[in-house]
Amino acid sequence: QVQLVESGGGSVQAGGSLRLSCVASESIYKNYCMGWFRQAPGKEREGVVKIWPGVGSTYYADSVKGRFTISRDNAKNTLYLQMNSLESEDTAMYYCAAASRTYCLGAALFPARVAIFWGQGTQVTVSS
Repeated sequence: QVQLVESGGGSVQAGGSLRLSCVASESIYKNYCMGWFRQAPGKEREGVVKIWPGVGSTYYADSVKGRFTISRDNAKNTLYLQMNSLESEDTAMYYCAAASRTYCLGAALFPARVAIFWGQGTQVTVSS
């Protein structure tokens, strides 16, 4: 049973934009803290942003603050990650993930190790 499905990745030049989507099963969307992660080759998976879908509260990594925006469509159990002013350093596989709701209470991203559900990922490549 597929729980999280990402889409929207692609190749773009530096300064461009992409919008990623994550469709979640209803049980995940309504009961878990959700987030976007990314992993570049040879690097650890890092958190980009988290959101509590039911409330709308968000927290961003400093590296993307002001450039990336997370939004949601509650009717579709879908998260969106609008990525603007993309840089070559944003090149990575992007993953949607879900963790216990308690991780949405703090002012920090949740670490990858506590995520319970993962999507298959979508590749973002930014060329300079």
